[in-house]
Amino acid sequence: MRAAGLEPINVLSSYKWKGGLGYYESTRDAATNFFFDRLPRGTHVFEYPLRVNLGAFSNGISTIQCMYAPEFSAHSEGVRITVR
Repeated sequence: MRAAGLEPINVLSSYKWKGGLGYYESTRDAATNFFFDRLPRGTHVFEYPLRVNLGAFSNGISTIQCMYAPEFSAHSEGVRITVR
């Protein structure tokens, strides 16, 4: 989920290929979703450009879930963002 003061620059949803990994990026009002056909074992960092406003905002959690076995899921903690 995305904080209220952050707006995505890429507003069109599309299939992308980066770093040997193919995925579909779906941009919505409150969140950006990533869908993978295959996610190899290891550590992955997903980044996308945002515009930011001044202020203090609460950022939502990030969630990962297996489509075929939804009992396998995890999430991060929410964080506080302060822009000066």
